[in-house]
Amino acid sequence: MDMGDLRERIKLLTNELLHRQSADGAWRFCFDSGVMTDNYLIILMTALGIRDPGFIHALAVRIAAAQYQNGAWKLYPDEPEGNLETTAESCYALLCAGYYRPGDPRILQAKQFIRSKGGLSEARSLLTQVIFAATGQAEWPRQLRIPLTVFFSELGVGFDLFSLSGHARAHLVPTLVMSNKQFYVRNDNMPDLSDLFLDGSKTFTNDKTWISNLHELFSALPLASTLASIGSSAAMEQAEAYMLERLEPNDTLLTYETSTVLMIFSLLALGYSAEDPLIKRMLVGIRSLQCMDRAHIQIATSEVWDTALLSHALQEAGVSPQSTALQNAAYYLAVRQQTRKGDWAIRSPHTEPGGWGFSDINTLYPDVDDSVAALRALLPYRQSSSFPNGAASWQRGLNWVLAMRNDDAGWPAFERKGKWMPASLFQFEGSTDVATDPSTVDLTSRVLSFLGKDLGMTIGHRWIDDTVQWILSHQTKEGSWYGRWGICYINGTGAAVQGMSDAGMASDHPAIKKAANWLLSIQNEDGGWGESCLSDKVKKYVPLNASTPSQTAWALDALIAASDKLTPELEKGAEALLRTLEKRDWTYYYPTGAMLPGSVYTHYPSYNYIWPLLTLSAMVKKYGS
Repeated sequence: MDMGDLRERIKLLTNELLHRQSADGAWRFCFDSGVMTDNYLIILMTALGIRDPGFIHALAVRIAAAQYQNGAWKLYPDEPEGNLETTAESCYALLCAGYYRPGDPRILQAKQFIRSKGGLSEARSLLTQVIFAATGQAEWPRQLRIPLTVFFSELGVGFDLFSLSGHARAHLVPTLVMSNKQFYVRNDNMPDLSDLFLDGSKTFTNDKTWISNLHELFSALPLASTLASIGSSAAMEQAEAYMLERLEPNDTLLTYETSTVLMIFSLLALGYSAEDPLIKRMLVGIRSLQCMDRAHIQIATSEVWDTALLSHALQEAGVSPQSTALQNAAYYLAVRQQTRKGDWAIRSPHTEPGGWGFSDINTLYPDVDDSVAALRALLPYRQSSSFPNGAASWQRGLNWVLAMRNDDAGWPAFERKGKWMPASLFQFEGSTDVATDPSTVDLTSRVLSFLGKDLGMTIGHRWIDDTVQWILSHQTKEGSWYGRWGICYINGTGAAVQGMSDAGMASDHPAIKKAANWLLSIQNEDGGWGESCLSDKVKKYVPLNASTPSQTAWALDALIAASDKLTPELEKGAEALLRTLEKRDWTYYYPTGAMLPGSVYTHYPSYNYIWPLLTLSAMVKKYGS
């Protein structure tokens, strides 16, 4: 392997990134979450009676182009056959858009696929069930007919809403507003999909939980309606206030398109007019999430995450922190440090704000991963008077990250000390993964890498030792680690080995050797690595049988940390990484970001720059002399 080839690729990636930087210092890539968000906006606009032919047509074209020959839509290219929920939502959206009729071949094929999977009653996604119930296509599931007083009660007799994760709360509150009122909206422009419920009941088969049974029992009691109404008015007002207080400056609910769509429906349920100025502003907010270069509504924009990681990667690649590009990026990040207390403060009341969020307009919803990425990118500037409050702001950000550490010595994404909720509370796809916000290996390992490599907090400090032991306790018997926010075992293993190595763990430690052997055992014949999104659903490694840039880089990161010498396997892997960057087939665009297991997977275009650039730079530094 010629190190010159690696240096040339580093130079090429660097120049491409510098060319793509926005004037304000940020990098803006299209955060692709599939067709779900496009579907929901078309359905919402149709329900509101809003016709914008050019815009809706552009979204519909994108949705239709993603349909496979068997009539289905998929969450990821290698998903077996197709995805029931995505196909149902896409079929619904195309009919709402008005450019397809029930008898069109594309629609007939989609319906045939849905029926082959048992019909709409077999849909298991919370969002799918809600979007169909909110528009009168299905009955509200009994497991969602939880009285709002259970969560919003001054009597303290119900569940603690803040035991749920922040993203779960943002979607559940508007959902419960609608389900409590049995709300739905229909008009003549919306199709009738009752033929997709094969038994004619318009109910979902997974609606069989103890919550459902409790609702059925409660409903049969004398005076049930009177009891249910006690405090319901006040609870509705509290739920409304909860949502309104969490609108970001662009009038999205905690920046998510999906939660904002649900909130608009819930406001209609609360009596707001479709012409209300707030609803109009929220629609503008959703429209602001459109990609700059295509007709796609992002689930959230990723400017802060991309800019922080790319800035760090460019520094590792040799770009001077004093360059105009990196100084502009640093200023962009510095002014987006959050100064308001969000829900995280409920569990950390004595911690000052100081974190960063994922999106350009985040002011209330910081997360640990983005905050660490921003702190790392801003490290060279923390003493500079050129940036707002200089060292004081940087230290406040570090304090916030350290305060978010859980008692188990790991880090969560958004809020520390997430509380246990019954696993059987809901029976939706991925509900156990999103209901709480536990410590995760991949995120904790990135924090550990930052603390060790950048701040010198290495093994021997009790605090660091406890975190290392927590990571070690989650290694599988095969030698891998599960990564929550990337796909999946390659992601977790790469992060864990790199994090522990940066904290001072020796390369011959048994856990690192075991992890390296596992990675070598799954190396593809072409020298790269690839893992299917199916791993995230079944919770075990499933090979993709192809190599992707980000997953190849993650695997190489671990092997570089584990090997003092350049090995044939490393050389083969580096050559494969270069080839994956040349290809522009499906593997280059494969979704390696995880959001909702079994339901939402994302493609970060920035990942084809960030992780390869970091990996190639590390390889040249370690083996290139």
